[in-house]
Amino acid sequence: MNIKKFGKQTICLLSAGVLAVSLSACGDAAADQDSVSETERAAEQVSTVAAESGAGQVGTSGAEQAGASVTENPASEGDSHILIAYFTAAENSGVDAVSSASYSMINGEAVGRVQAVANMIQEYTGGDLFSIQTSVVYPADGGELIDYAATEQEEDARPELTTHIENLDQYDTIFVGYPSWWADLPMAMYSFFDEYDFSGKTIVPFNVHNGSRFSRTIQTIEELEPDASVIENGFTVSEQTVADADSDVAAWLEEIGY
Repeated sequence: MNIKKFGKQTICLLSAGVLAVSLSACGDAAADQDSVSETERAAEQVSTVAAESGAGQVGTSGAEQAGASVTENPASEGDSHILIAYFTAAENSGVDAVSSASYSMINGEAVGRVQAVANMIQEYTGGDLFSIQTSVVYPADGGELIDYAATEQEEDARPELTTHIENLDQYDTIFVGYPSWWADLPMAMYSFFDEYDFSGKTIVPFNVHNGSRFSRTIQTIEELEPDASVIENGFTVSEQTVADADSDVAAWLEEIGY
């Protein structure tokens, strides 16, 4: 299942702006989705990145949720062998969800979309949550964020991580969640995979998209973690239906044995 390689690793713009982004930044994504036009892909990416740009967690910040590094599900009493690690610009932009249009309402609360899926997975697996956070304060504005994400990719950037897994050895399974940015992993995810060696562990990807699904990101994870077992049947959900994804998450987890 693994592919040998180690190393590399978010309201909306007006129509004219979308076209400009399409012409300047989507060349690399075309190979992954031949059936989608350049303009459609740019629109998708603006929406997807913007969806992650402003949503914070109501009541508890990502850093508070993570504590020093990991939030344990009380039901697990610290004995969980499952870690649910996720990256969202919502917890890296400093924007209050109440003042942002870019979030999903989950049980009456505004929650960043990747985080929302992570919470669902935790509910069914009893795993521990880990918010991947960086020293970068990502732009809250969707247009600025899409440009910033493109620049990070062009520079092959590795944002500095400010939260860290302190007890990786206790986990056998790592669920890894992220949004799709320009048909790729956010560059913070490359920093994440650079930092940790998941050899001998099982990685289960999940993501939020606006049409591109996983693109080639699962294969990229396989390349970045060649000695881990990467589940290719990951969970991917449209940003438009995250709030209604609970039953789909449950069915998926049952299908893959969790």
